[in-house]
Amino acid sequence: MVEFSVWDIFRNLLLAARWTVVLSLIAFVGGGIVGLLLLVARLSKLRGMNTLVGGYVQLFQGTPLLMQLFLAYFGLALFGIKTSAWVAASVALTLYTSAFLTEIWRGCVAAIPKGQWEAGQSLALSFRELLQHVVVPQALKIAIPPTVGFLVQVVKGTALASVIGFIELTKAGTMITNATFKPFVVYSCVALLYFALCFPVSLYARRLERKLRNGR
Repeated sequence: MVEFSVWDIFRNLLLAARWTVVLSLIAFVGGGIVGLLLLVARLSKLRGMNTLVGGYVQLFQGTPLLMQLFLAYFGLALFGIKTSAWVAASVALTLYTSAFLTEIWRGCVAAIPKGQWEAGQSLALSFRELLQHVVVPQALKIAIPPTVGFLVQVVKGTALASVIGFIELTKAGTMITNATFKPFVVYSCVALLYFALCFPVSLYARRLERKLRNGR
């Protein structure tokens, strides 16, 4: 057994937490870009696109993130594509995040009154101009609070990346526990760090929601 002080445990977990933050940002930014493209494709009303994007969303929302991580890590290897835990975790979390953001943003766009769409069309705006000048500015105000709130789910979801060997906060906690045999101390520190990451985001989401509600 290795003797670790509480500070040693916390310091090592803090170092691992940076990879949790980086992975969360990759998933959130990547998922946001993919989600936005999917949303535009869905709104474009191209033939079959709504069904295709709807199927994509249902697939990733209807299967556990854990399975998606396993498939990204082990499944690609079956096709001769060698993936690291970093790549597999980034890909799986990006796709998972994109599915949820697409649906969140679709709901926000659907909340825009139909009259706004018709007013834009009556002004002969193109589809891009309609989105840019009429729909997106209004939908953005509605979308910000749930989007920021979903970031908390992404941060907590990164914990599952430990099952494919990605060393982030949870994985580091397990490794330190195996070395110190102090699971209560170690996992208490892990929980504290997750709380320190997620609580400010939740607080910010609530603050934004209040601010936007009062600004209407």
